[in-house]
Order: sequence, then C-alpha cells, then structure tokens
Amino acid sequence: MFHSPKLSLSDILGTDYTTAVAHANDALGIMSYDDAMALANEKIDFYPEEKQKKNDQLLEKVGTQIMPACDSGEPGAGTNSFMKATNTKMSPVTGFCNYRVGEDGKLYLLGKSEHYQASLGHRFDGYKLIDNARKMGILNPTHNNTRGYITRLMEKRLIQMANGISWDDASATEKVLASKEEHVLNRIINLETGTISCEAGFKMMLARFYKLDGTFAEPKYTGKIPVFFVIGDKNGGIEGNYHGTSILAQTLRGMWPEYRELADTSGLYKVVPVMINDLADFEAKIKKYNTGNYKTAGFCHEIILMNYGGIRLTKEFLQGAYALCREYDTPTMCDEIQSCMWYKGAFLFRLYGLQPDFVTVGKGFPGGEYPASKIITTAPMDTLVQFGALVTNGQEELASLAYLITMTFMQANGEEIQRIGSRFEAGLHRIMEKHSDVILDVEGEAHLAALHFHTVDDAAAFADKMKGACIDASAQIYKANCLPAVLMKPPIIASEATVDYIVDTIDTLLSK
Repeated sequence: MFHSPKLSLSDILGTDYTTAVAHANDALGIMSYDDAMALANEKIDFYPEEKQKKNDQLLEKVGTQIMPACDSGEPGAGTNSFMKATNTKMSPVTGFCNYRVGEDGKLYLLGKSEHYQASLGHRFDGYKLIDNARKMGILNPTHNNTRGYITRLMEKRLIQMANGISWDDASATEKVLASKEEHVLNRIINLETGTISCEAGFKMMLARFYKLDGTFAEPKYTGKIPVFFVIGDKNGGIEGNYHGTSILAQTLRGMWPEYRELADTSGLYKVVPVMINDLADFEAKIKKYNTGNYKTAGFCHEIILMNYGGIRLTKEFLQGAYALCREYDTPTMCDEIQSCMWYKGAFLFRLYGLQPDFVTVGKGFPGGEYPASKIITTAPMDTLVQFGALVTNGQEELASLAYLITMTFMQANGEEIQRIGSRFEAGLHRIMEKHSDVILDVEGEAHLAALHFHTVDDAAAFADKMKGACIDASAQIYKANCLPAVLMKPPIIASEATVDYIVDTIDTLLSK
C-alpha cells in the first residue's frame, strides 16, 4: 500500500508562517488566534488506508451505471473543433480517486489521468490542506512583485528535488542556490501553462542571438542564424515533437508551414529535426549547423513522446546528445510537462542522468488543482527581464501549496510508484506477446504507456472498445508519419489491482 503522510499546514509551511497568519487574522478581527491555529495544526491523513481499499473495491463497478443519467441538454458555446470532440456522456458529475462518474451515470476509470494532469486522481485528501489554508485566510492571488512565502518555499523545494537534494540539507541547498555554474538548475519562473513555460525557454535561447529590448548588451551570437533542434518524425519531418501551442512552438512541429519557411529563408531562425534515438544523425547535424552563418540555438525534447506514439527516447541517445550539446555550446531543454511527478523523485531526467539547462514542469505537480507550470533554469541562462516571461496569476499561493502537497506524497512513495509503474509496463509487454497479430509494440515507460497497432483501423477500434469498457484511452491516429497508437497514463495512486485490471481488460478486449 501507499504510505500516507499525516501532516498539517504548520508541518509543511513552518509554524513561524502559520503563526503570523493567525496573528494577522486576530488583528483584523476576522478569526481568533486560537481558531486560526487550530486550522493550521490540523493533521490531514493524505491517503488513508480505508480510502485506498475503497479505491480497489470500486473496480468491480467500472462500466456499470451507478446513478441515473444526468441529461442537462446544455450544449455550451464551444468552437467547431471542441464541439466535435466533446463527449458529454463522459463529462464528470463527480469523481473519487481513480474514477470519474460521467453524465451518463456510469463509473469511468481514469486510464489517462483525465488529460495527463490528475496525478493523484480526484478528491485526494492531502489537498484538504488547501481548504484549510483558504479557511484561515491564506490568499491565493499575489502580484509578480510580491511573491508570497508559500511560493518562495515551493521554489526552494522544487530546486532541491531537481538537484536530488534532501529537504533537510540546508548546506547543499544554499550551495546550489548560490551557484553561477552552467547546468546547475537554480532559477524558476512561475507561469501557468506548459506552452508559456516552453516559450520562456525558447526566448532565453533566442536571447543569445537577438536583443529582447534596447537595454540589452550585444548578444553572444549576434549575426548568426539560430537553429532549433527538435525530435523529428519517422520520415525525417518535424512532426515528432510537441512543446505547446504558441506560434513558435507550433512551427517547431510542422504547423504554420509558410510562416516557418519565411522565417527560414529570411534567416530569422531555422528548425531542424533530429532522428529518434539516432546519435549519428544528431552528431552530423550539430556539426553541420555550427558552421558558416548557422549556430544551434538549443535542443528541445521530451523523454516520452506522448504526442508521438509514446515513443521513449533512450538514455544512451540523450546522454550522447547532451555531451555533443556541451561541446557545441548548445542549451538543452527537457520538457517534462507530461512526465514530471510520474516517476520516482518527480523527474524523469534525473533517472536518465541528464543535466539540462532548462526543465519545464507542470500538469502532475499541482495535480490538476490549478494551472501552474514552471520553467527551471540556470544562472547563465537567466537572461530575461521580468516582462520577458510572466503571467498575472503565476505566483498563486494555493497553487504553490498544491505543489508542496504533491511533492510531499512523492517523497514518501517514490519506490512504490516506481514498482507499480514497472508492473504496469511488464503487463503490457505480456499482452503484446500474446496478441502480436494486433499489437506491434509497447512504448513509453512505466505509467506513461502506448500500445502500437499494426493498422489505424485496429487502433481506432481498440480505443473505442476501451471507452466502451469505461476506461479512458486516447487513440493517436492523426499523424501520418506515426505508428497508430493508443495512449494510457493511470494516476500515480493506481494500485496493483488497478493496473492489473487495466491489463486484464485489454487482454479480454483483444481476445474478443
């Protein structure tokens, strides 16, 4: 079973801070000091044993109608594409742990953690601390110039985890925070979405070629054409990557082709795809694009390509690519928006032994409670003025508290999360061996999983069968150069029983 921390706000935030909040409430005449401290000191059992048992017991009801359908008849006012994609039957009425109750009254299993962000499922008890914080008057909105204590504490904890430092090791923490060395992650910009976080990284890469404004000194590579390396697709194109929905990010993956071509021909910037797990290709291209007027601006990648068939980049490829990037003074950006908090220690790049210059995080850290993504970077890459990358609500205190709660659960359960993720992956490999006539391969790693099918029709039909069994799974069949895949990503509170249920259901559906 999972270990369930039993902590209060004072335990997580420190009594000096919660005492100050209590005194402030008392001074305003809103709540007595004693009442405020009672909230601050209330111990919350993050994931009680009885709740874990209930989570497993509900598996037998998946796919059944547990309540009358809720047919509101409300269509909303979405755009054409959103209206076409919406499935109101599956829309949530409520949820519990690994489940959602749809408007059709059926119980659904979170096969992909809603859309990859509900790392701790629904109604995780640890987040009751957010309710207590709100009750005792801890504010959520702040200004970028008044980053609150909770956000500052969260930043320190995030830097500690990104560097593998114990939260109690003050000496190592101070050394990292004070470092001016390259590849030492010790700076954070608090943003809201993964798109904006990735965009901040692109801006810092471009700042080595172009001035952000007239006050900036001459950039290091003025006059050179910046070249972005991204993960390419199977056919040598650029559709294998995904780093958000800003125009720049979309041009990196093949959208806005005329815009990108004009940027290329005018020498504004160039996008170059590198072949998946092909170090020889990477080496040839980094040599080519560091000659003449070209200079590599950065290498941007995910580790699990959840927007390209869940393909996993190998440790050997990435370590070799990073070594070449250092040789050619090329910043590296590891986009962990999808993968953060689904692996022991919260970061997959650490398990790979990588030292990136930028790491983007989000989704799993706030557990779907708030939009709260970040970019973590180094002192040498800290080149933007404040208005270079910010959002009004980036410093939300309760969003930062959600980060601290999720990180605390990961600290206590990293080994168990890793064990269950490995069990899930092993089960999918057994399925592949048994049903090799339909399944071509298993990709991804641990909880982040993809089944590759021989044909688009098979992948689409299987995804429909999974939905019919009330297990969320996404068919990725819209990219012409990608093998047809079905993607899954159960929450990190998924137990052995949960992942076994998913594997057994897949086996049954394929057998039929």
